[in-house]
Amino acid sequence: MPRIVGVDVPNNKPTWIALTYIHGIGRYCACRILEEAKVEGHVRAGKLSEDEVSRISQIIDRDFVVEGQLRRKVSQDIARLRDIACYRGIRHRRGLPVRGQQTQSNARTRKGKKKTVAGKKGVKEMR
Repeated sequence: MPRIVGVDVPNNKPTWIALTYIHGIGRYCACRILEEAKVEGHVRAGKLSEDEVSRISQIIDRDFVVEGQLRRKVSQDIARLRDIACYRGIRHRRGLPVRGQQTQSNARTRKGKKKTVAGKKGVKEMR
């Protein structure tokens, strides 16, 4: 398994797919990196030479924010939103959808498992 910027990428995948295992690199960026490094994208990651791996690593280090640094930046951005108490920060704090999604019938992923609340008992009218 080649180790690129601290991540073991899978041997048996094409290089452009293997690069997407690095947090912060998607398909488009992976193809751009391989073009710049002059590496064939369809070659399996396990077949890459040390020189090719080092060229890919240098490009990623130079041009991209990835892995721990990216996770830290995102969490700091969310913490800043919470601190200034803007609408998005409040939604983050309450664990509700942040980007305008409906919550009346959906949003189970953000809200968690359904919590049933006892309904109001019908009060019999007094005569």
